[in-house]
Amino acid sequence: MFYTLPPLWAFVALLAVHWLGDFFLQSHWMSINKSKRMDALGMHVGIYMCILFPGTFIIFGLQYGLAIVTFVWVNGALHFATDFVTSRITAALWKRERIHDFFVVIGVDQFIHQFTLAATMWWLLVP
Repeated sequence: MFYTLPPLWAFVALLAVHWLGDFFLQSHWMSINKSKRMDALGMHVGIYMCILFPGTFIIFGLQYGLAIVTFVWVNGALHFATDFVTSRITAALWKRERIHDFFVVIGVDQFIHQFTLAATMWWLLVP
């Protein structure tokens, strides 16, 4: 067995790690600049991966090192691609004061992140 938690609870734990890296540790500077500056987006994704890496090891165990390293790199790349697109859309919506649409896109962004975490977890970490 690859994990110590049932898959559903492992996924819930991953969502908590995701929240920590994607929201809690994202600075104001990163959040307002990631739509127009690659360094801000890169820093955001780098911090996200730095949190996802140990979090995933804690959830799934050290014995699956290569699968976890792959999981973190794949999710880092997917997170970067998602935020590259969605941050530009949300910035334009906020500027035009389309607040409801802004939050709809934030919701889509989070759905994409959650889906990619789930898909890659089942692909790489759950037998």
